[in-house]
Amino acid sequence: MKIRIGTILGIDGDSDPGPFNEAVAAMEDLGFDSLWLAELTSRATPDPIVGLAHAAARTTRLKIGPGVLVLPGRNPAVVAKQLASLDRLSGGRLLVAFGLGLPDPAERAAFPLPAGRTRGEAFDAALALVRRYLAGETVDGVRVRPDPVQQPLDLWIGGSSPAALVRTGRLADGWLPSLITPEEAAEGRAVIEREAEQAGRRIDPEHFGVTLTYQDGEIPEVLLAQVARRRPGIDPDVLIPKGLDGAVRRIEEFVAAGTSKFVVRHSGPAGASPTVNLQAMADALLPLQT
Repeated sequence: MKIRIGTILGIDGDSDPGPFNEAVAAMEDLGFDSLWLAELTSRATPDPIVGLAHAAARTTRLKIGPGVLVLPGRNPAVVAKQLASLDRLSGGRLLVAFGLGLPDPAERAAFPLPAGRTRGEAFDAALALVRRYLAGETVDGVRVRPDPVQQPLDLWIGGSSPAALVRTGRLADGWLPSLITPEEAAEGRAVIEREAEQAGRRIDPEHFGVTLTYQDGEIPEVLLAQVARRRPGIDPDVLIPKGLDGAVRRIEEFVAAGTSKFVVRHSGPAGASPTVNLQAMADALLPLQT
């Protein structure tokens, strides 16, 4: 397997251009595979499409991806236009992962659903349309241009619920969950591959990843609240390894479980500059890349 290590600025990133530009430059210089931006309307982290476009303009090698882009409640043609434009302007460096959105009323209110549809139903319908637009089809009189550089542009799904596993197997090109264990990753992969086979599809064995958060010291309250919402009853220490040594061991466990793509986030206090933690992460984690 080709092991690849990316990083995400996380739920506590901000939009100040100085630290953001410094971090992006460091990621490219240090050899990280990819930069990811979370979608959180109510927090100061940059909008993923805008932030990734900015990062793409300042780099030449670094891959870029939203982790994850909320799909229900968006116009599929507009989403396809944004993704195709970003892939073309970045020279084919875009990675795409979609999700339902956080189970937070304040966040979900920003993406209202069509009347009478669940989030899952809206997601499935929108994903099918986005894929058709990106493939160059005209749907209801709409033809999205430009075409993306990558043909096809792979569309991954986040989430680890039973419904997310089924959806990934039947509709997606890859899986990027978070807050799971290596054992759950192996079980999830088995479900996804079984669903894909039943649907007459195949998921590339290299297309199984995970977003991994590690921490130094106490886990921040905002992260504890996120764990409590998404994984009630699970000890956060089971999901969030301590220190870079713990992150290395956890990645090795995920690799043994069949996971090869990683988006790693540091949840501890920031260093003197964005490069401090990135340099430490690069020293510990990038030797794992193959």
